[in-house]
Amino acid sequence: MTPHTTRWTPSRRFATAALAALALLAAPQLALAVEQADPWPELRQSVFQSQAIDETSGVVTLEAPVRAEDAALTPLTIRIPAEHAASARKLTLMIDKNPSPLVAEITFGPAAGTGERMISTRVRVDSYSNIRAIVETADGKLHMAVKFVKAAGGCSAPALKDPDAILAEIGKMHVKAIPVADAASAMREGQLMIKHPQYSGLQTNQATGYWIPFKYITSLDVKRGGELVFSMTGGISISEDPNIRFSYGAGTDDLIEVTATDTDGRIMKGSSNTKGS
Repeated sequence: MTPHTTRWTPSRRFATAALAALALLAAPQLALAVEQADPWPELRQSVFQSQAIDETSGVVTLEAPVRAEDAALTPLTIRIPAEHAASARKLTLMIDKNPSPLVAEITFGPAAGTGERMISTRVRVDSYSNIRAIVETADGKLHMAVKFVKAAGGCSAPALKDPDAILAEIGKMHVKAIPVADAASAMREGQLMIKHPQYSGLQTNQATGYWIPFKYITSLDVKRGGELVFSMTGGISISEDPNIRFSYGAGTDDLIEVTATDTDGRIMKGSSNTKGS
């Protein structure tokens, strides 16, 4: 067990964060106080305890817009250079001032490959905040990249689709292997798109005015040829209809298989074929 998982398991951390988000709705003065304070010291202690975190090693880079065009669909790309990829074990993504700051925890498997590692997705940003990508390496050390993003209201932005239409499509998945120019390359890229509302618990039904209970993807496993590329535990900060692009190591069998589970216990599966169509 790594040092930063000794206090809570990932599932307990995400569940507690979701309940805390709902509590803020009933305490606007408390929410304002939290927003005005710097939450990072407490967040750091809760998740990583007293471990040192290196911001200068270059083990991880984070790409994010200075100002998000849509706070509910803020694009992020995390890269781990090839010289550090083999030692990278885990990635933690955090947004300091989100109601649920712990966005995702990603554990890499043997099929993640040894070339440059990349994960790109979209997140909700609720107010101007630092976004952090923290990588744990095999020696137990932590390395961090930080970007400050100007965005507001992403976690409470209303769902634009009809609820009945959303439920009819929920769980539909498209998985593809992206063709590469160099067939001899040791690395490949894949993409998965899942139809899911990712309700944050902070949104209202535009027709009724009632709060929408949270409903989001809690876990995700991505495999290539039966070997794990990465597993992810996630929370309310991943955007509606999750769209994740990722790198993986080439193998004799490049079939990508994805399994996801949400807060309702719904199990969703999808796969590509070897041609990536």
